[in-house]
Amino acid sequence: MPSTPVSQSSFHTGLFDKLPILEAATTSRMIVNNDVLRHVLFSFDAGQVLTEHASPRAVIVNLLSGSMRFTIGDQETLLAAGDVVYLAPGDRHALEALSPCHMSLTLVKVTESETGTEAGTNE
Repeated sequence: MPSTPVSQSSFHTGLFDKLPILEAATTSRMIVNNDVLRHVLFSFDAGQVLTEHASPRAVIVNLLSGSMRFTIGDQETLLAAGDVVYLAPGDRHALEALSPCHMSLTLVKVTESETGTEAGTNE
């Protein structure tokens, strides 16, 4: 996806229609992508898993529909539509869709001084 200019406002509509939940699949679509943030929409069928991973960016997860099990380190919680998770840069996390669901993910670039650690470049 081409970069989304930070200085340019935009609308992104009909996203659930553009990213339907597919049987036995996880799919994603980049909505906004620039030097400051990335916003990604995911769809998961029930039983789909994202194994433990981390991001050097600060992350906001918003479960838009369905339910999922979400783990941060050794803490686990059940999420329902409308629930939000904040992940500090570098926090290891994983998820499992308990029902078909849509989730939005916003990744925000942070500087070394904001995290107190070296900021990486991998997502």
